[in-house]
Amino acid sequence: MENVTRGKAFVVGDNVDTDQIIPAEFLSYNPADPEDRKFFGMYAMSGVPPAQSGLPGGGVRFVPEGEFAADWAVIIGGRNFGCGSSREHAPLAIAEAGCKIVIAESYARIFYRNSINGGYIAPMETSARLVEMIATGDEVEVNLADGTLKDLTNGAAAELKPLGDVAEIVAAGGIFEYARRRGMLK
Repeated sequence: MENVTRGKAFVVGDNVDTDQIIPAEFLSYNPADPEDRKFFGMYAMSGVPPAQSGLPGGGVRFVPEGEFAADWAVIIGGRNFGCGSSREHAPLAIAEAGCKIVIAESYARIFYRNSINGGYIAPMETSARLVEMIATGDEVEVNLADGTLKDLTNGAAAELKPLGDVAEIVAAGGIFEYARRRGMLK
């Protein structure tokens, strides 16, 4: 994972659950099959209620209809992002759509661990109420190394909590690649 990610932000609210991130009807695809795997990206965030997604008034789609990738590099969430079931497909879907980082005030722990273990996305945390500071479509820059977020559109800035011990796992692309690099797996 790159230390600096720059791109558009997609803003959602509190309690975005795994059924909203990737609805159950799209779990029939096989993540091990490259032809099937891309469909997780197509349907990422498709269960988020329109009133909770994007611009004031809602209704901004994460992935355009019929496409497999989103224009959003960063998701900004509120509290309890990734709550609900322990669906490992949720961070996979976000990554398959092309999003690199999710920044939230807090996470469901299983979503946080699935994000890291799979090497899908960097789940960053902040104490700031970013959902009130940043708008969908704002150009943002996230620096993982120094733990900062800058909104290049409106000038807002926030500190992010460091990834700590899991930073090496995220940088390696997941727990298995990390273990291979450390000589734990062959």
